Amino acid sequence: MHQQTKIAAAVLLAVGGFSAWAQQAEPQQIERVTVTGSAIKRIDAETAVPVTVIKMTDLRNSGVTSVEQIMANLTSVQTSTNAAQSIGSGSGGASFADLRGIGADKTLVLLNGERIANNAVDGSAPDLNMIPFAAIDRIEVLRDGASALYGTDAIGGVINFITKKSYNGATVTVGYDSPQHGGGRATSANVGFGFGDLSSQGFNVLGFVSARKEDAIAGDQREFNKRIVGGLSNSTDPANYTQDFSTLYNPAAPTCTGTSLIPVAGGTQCKIVTPNFVDFAPKSQTASGMLKGTLRVNDSLELSAEAFMTQNKVTTRIAPVPYGGYLMNPTMPNGQPNPYFPKTNVDPTFDDGTAGAPAFSPSSAFANPVNVQQGFVYVFWRDFPNGSRAQRNDNKQSRIVLSADGNAANWDYSVKFSANKNTVDQNLIGGYGDGDMIGEGLLEGVINPFGAQSEAGTALLQKAALNGLLQTATGKVNIFKATASRELSDWLGAGRPAQIAIGAERRHEDFDSHANKDFAKLVSASTGLDPEFVAKGTRNVSALYTEINVPVLKTLEVTGSLRYDKYSDFGNTTNPKLSFRFQPSKEVLFRGSASTGFRAPTLFELYGSQAYTNTAGNVNNPINCPGGTPIAGASAGANCNTQFQVLTGGNTNLKPEKSKGYTLGAVFEPMADMSLGIDLWAIKITNSIAALPESTLFANYQQFQQYFHFAQPGNLLSITSNCPGPKCGYVERLNQNLGGTNTNGVDLSAQYRLRSNVGQFDFALNSTFVNKYEYQDYQGGPWNQNVGVYVGSGPVFKWQHNLTVNWAYNAFALGTAVHYKSGYTDFVPTNRVSAFTTTDLYGSWTPMKGTSLVLGVRNLFDRDPPFTNQADLFQSGGWDSRYANAAGRTYYVRGTYSF
Repeated sequence: MHQQTKIAAAVLLAVGGFSAWAQQAEPQQIERVTVTGSAIKRIDAETAVPVTVIKMTDLRNSGVTSVEQIMANLTSVQTSTNAAQSIGSGSGGASFADLRGIGADKTLVLLNGERIANNAVDGSAPDLNMIPFAAIDRIEVLRDGASALYGTDAIGGVINFITKKSYNGATVTVGYDSPQHGGGRATSANVGFGFGDLSSQGFNVLGFVSARKEDAIAGDQREFNKRIVGGLSNSTDPANYTQDFSTLYNPAAPTCTGTSLIPVAGGTQCKIVTPNFVDFAPKSQTASGMLKGTLRVNDSLELSAEAFMTQNKVTTRIAPVPYGGYLMNPTMPNGQPNPYFPKTNVDPTFDDGTAGAPAFSPSSAFANPVNVQQGFVYVFWRDFPNGSRAQRNDNKQSRIVLSADGNAANWDYSVKFSANKNTVDQNLIGGYGDGDMIGEGLLEGVINPFGAQSEAGTALLQKAALNGLLQTATGKVNIFKATASRELSDWLGAGRPAQIAIGAERRHEDFDSHANKDFAKLVSASTGLDPEFVAKGTRNVSALYTEINVPVLKTLEVTGSLRYDKYSDFGNTTNPKLSFRFQPSKEVLFRGSASTGFRAPTLFELYGSQAYTNTAGNVNNPINCPGGTPIAGASAGANCNTQFQVLTGGNTNLKPEKSKGYTLGAVFEPMADMSLGIDLWAIKITNSIAALPESTLFANYQQFQQYFHFAQPGNLLSITSNCPGPKCGYVERLNQNLGGTNTNGVDLSAQYRLRSNVGQFDFALNSTFVNKYEYQDYQGGPWNQNVGVYVGSGPVFKWQHNLTVNWAYNAFALGTAVHYKSGYTDFVPTNRVSAFTTTDLYGSWTPMKGTSLVLGVRNLFDRDPPFTNQADLFQSGGWDSRYANAAGRTYYVRGTYSF
C-alpha cells in the first residue's frame, strides 16, 4: 500500500531530505501514488508531513554496503545500536535505528510498508542487518510520528525500505573494502534477476541474492586504543591475591611485568588493561535472498507473493574469563605444599569463617570435595591459556507476504497477510569454561595462577573449556491487514475532490527466550546466565483506522486520521492526527501536523528474564569509595574504579508510554533547480520505559539507594565469579517507567542543481538542530538537560550535518560527502569531546551500458574517533562506538554488470 504505482523520478527530488541522492529522470506518465505517511493515493508526493527519500543507486556509488551505514548518515537519527556494541553485550549483534534519540523501540521499521519481526533477543525493534540490502530500491523516512496510520509505536517516525515492484533482466555486483590500518576487510556480492512484463504479459518474477563478509577489527589494531579509559580489572595474569580484601598483592609488582599490566595501589597490586583484548568491530557474515512474484489477473486486480530470508552471523571477542575471588589452599590434597601458593604477604592463621568447609561439590575433575584450609588466599586470575571469550550470534529473519491489490466500485483496496519470524542463537565458541572445575584446580594446586602451567594444569584447563549453544530467542509476528481508499466529491468547491481511506489490522505477537539448560549450568560462573532462564509472552492487537483529506481551498488542504487499537494486555487506545498543506504559490509550500502516540511495553520489556551481569564500565562503590577515595579499612582495588554486579530484566508492572508530536515546516523554490526546506518538530513522552543508567545510579546513591542491595552491611556488591546472584549483593536495573522525555528541534535542507557545459553538479546540505532534549530519571523528578552534554546513557548532538556534492559528465561521475557531529561535554565534565567530521570521496565510470565501476575512500583524512572518557560501554579505549567508526580510512571498489 505504501509504494508507488508508476512514479516519475522527478517527483522524488521534490521530497525534503537527502534529495540530492535521488537521481532525476525524464518525466513519465504520472499516476497516483502512495507515499509513506499517508494511506491515500495522490499525484503530488510533497505531502503535509516531512518525508526523506533515499535512492539506493546513489548510496551504492558512495560505498554504502549495509543498512547500518545508511542510518549513520541520517541527521535525524541521533544514536543507534550497531554491531560493534554487541561486543561484550547481549544485543545478539543487532543494529537499530533511533529517530530523534527517543529510543529504537519508538522508530517503526517497515519493509514494503509492512512490519517485520523485532529482534528476538531484546524485542525492541527490527534488526537492520535483517533487511535484504541488495533488494532495496529506495528508502522513505517519515520524520514525523505516524501512530494513527501505521501503529501506536511509530512515535519517533517511520523508516520504510521499499524494494522494486517489478524487474526485467539480471545484474551482478561485487565489491571489496579495505581499511588502511588492518582488520575490517569486507567482500560483498549480489545478484538480481527478473523476467516477465506486467503490462504486456501480465506477470513478473524477481529475485535477489546477496552475501557479505567482514573481518573483525581487533583491539590492538588501532593506535587510539592506547588511551586508557576504564577497562581496568583486578583479575590479571599473573593473578592478584588477598586474604581480607583490604589490600591486593601481585608477584609481578611493582614493575607489573605480565599480560598488559599496569601498577596501582602503591606498587603492591597490578591491574590489567583489557581494551587490547576487546574487538573494535565484530566479524560478520550476512547472506540474504528474496523472491517476489506478481500476477495481473485483470486491470482491476493484482496478486503477489513475496518471501525473503536473511541470516547474519556475528562473532565477538572480549578478554579472557576473569576468575575473581576464587580460593587457593596452602597445601594440596595429598598433604604436600601447594607449589604455586604465594610466599609473601600471607597470614598462615587467616580464617574468615570459610576454612573447614568444602569449597565445591564433587565434579568430573575431582572425585572428592576438598575443604578450605586455614591460611588460604583469594586469587583474582584471568584464564589466558584458554584465550579470549568468543561468542557467535546466529540471527535468522524470514517473512512471507501474500497480497491482493486492486479496485472495485471506485475503491482502491489492498489485502495482505504476512508471517514474520526472527530467531537468534547465542553460541559460545571459545574462551569459556566450567567455573567449578577451574575453581577446584585453583584450590588444589593444579592450576598455576601466577605463571606457566604444568602438563596437569594445561590438561585440566583444556578439559574445562566449553563450547556450545547458550540460549535461543524467537520472536514472531503475524499480521492480517486490509485497506481501501477512494475519492469523494468536491465538498468545498476547491477544485479537487476529498479523499478517504479506511483500514483494519489484526496482529499476533509471540516471544520466547530460554537458556540451553544443561550447557548453561556448566558456564554459569563465566557467563552469569541463569540456567533456568525462561522468558515468554504473547499479545494480540486489533486496530481500525481512517484517514480523510479535504481540500478547503485551491491552495489549502487538511488531513485528519484516527486509529483505534485494542491490546489483549493493555486495554484500548485511540490516537488522532491532524495535518495541513498550504501552497499559496508554485514556489512556496507550508505544512504542519499534530498527533498522539501510545506504545505498550514490548513483550521482552515485560517478561524478559531477570539475570545478573556486571556493570559495563568501572565505577566507585558509593559507600566504601565515595568520590573515588576508599574509606578506612576498605580496599581501593575492590571498591574503586571497578565493576559490580547488576540485576537486569523485565518488569510486568510497566505502564504504556504516551506521546504528543508536532511538526511545522515550509519548502521554498526561489529559482529553478533550487529547493530549500525547514521543518520544526517537537515530541513529548510520558512514562518513558528504560532502565536507569549505571552512571546515574552510582553518581546519585542517596537518591537511588533503594536500588542498591548489600551482601552485608558496609560490604556492597561482590562480583566474584563463583558467587553470582542476590547473596553477593547487586544493583537493581530492571525496566521501569522513568518519567517524561521532551525534545524539539529543526530539520534543514537545501538542494541545488547546476547544469553546465562541463557536466551537471548537484549540491545538497541536510542538517538537524536539536534545541532541547530533557528527560526524567523517575516520575516527578528533575529534568536532565541532554543537548551537547553526556548525561545518563549518552549525549544528544546539537548539530548534525551531511553535505554532498556530485558531478556527472557523460560516462564519468565524482562525488564527495561530508558528515559532521558537533562536540559535547563529556561523561567526566573536565573533558570536552571535539566535533567529529569525516569526508568521503568516490568516482564512477560507465564504459558501456549496463557496466559500471566505482572507486572510493571513506574517511578520506583518516580521522580517529574523538577522545571521550565515558565508561558506560563495554568497549573502552577512549572512544564511543555509537557515534564513530573505528575503521579509519577505508578504500573500496564496486563493479556492476547488468544484462
